[in-house]
Amino acid sequence: MNREDVTDLIIQAKVKKGIKWADVATQVGLSKEWVTAACLGQMTLTAEQAAILGKVFDLPEEAMLWLQEVPYKGSLPTSVPTDPLIYRFYELISVYGTTFKALIHEEFGDGIMSAIDFKMDLQREPNPMGDRVSIVMSGKFLPYKTY
Repeated sequence: MNREDVTDLIIQAKVKKGIKWADVATQVGLSKEWVTAACLGQMTLTAEQAAILGKVFDLPEEAMLWLQEVPYKGSLPTSVPTDPLIYRFYELISVYGTTFKALIHEEFGDGIMSAIDFKMDLQREPNPMGDRVSIVMSGKFLPYKTY
């Protein structure tokens, strides 16, 4: 068994049981965004969190150990994503990446937005012209140091 096998087990159980990510997050006690990322193999869980997922998804003991290992992050199978939804984020960065960079540097200085000290909130935004996806991302600003 490896981390990818555990992700597959989680997804299979989710489909079979009709579980929603938000419901899993409620049981873990963290955001649906972080818990979903953890279930999909991108975050490291504590023993307590892994035990909760083990119960929710009926995972074997070995799987709960893998959930506590630091994963290889960034799991896209290709450098340019082929999934249409994920590709739109790639397209968004291709079009607006320089704008993000220019505005962040103008507002904060030379540095980056952390993806480690980070949080995200994804919500449905009702709209008479068609519902919208609202994603709010908040990452700590990390200035480059001089030495």
